[in-house]
Amino acid sequence: MAVPKKRTSKSRRDKRRANWKLVPPGLVECPRCHELKMPHRVCPSCGYYAGRKVLEPKEARK
Repeated sequence: MAVPKKRTSKSRRDKRRANWKLVPPGLVECPRCHELKMPHRVCPSCGYYAGRKVLEPKEARK
């Protein structure tokens, strides 16, 4: 079994762990109502996806 010969320093260890950051979701503008939405998803405000109506908008459902 592999065993490290030298101890890993704190700076080397922390450099490796520095890339676990959260990134905000990428948002795109809906071409129909111009609201921000997640890409490749149905627009929650107008209910359209790829130019056709898929579901009722949030306001009409309530």
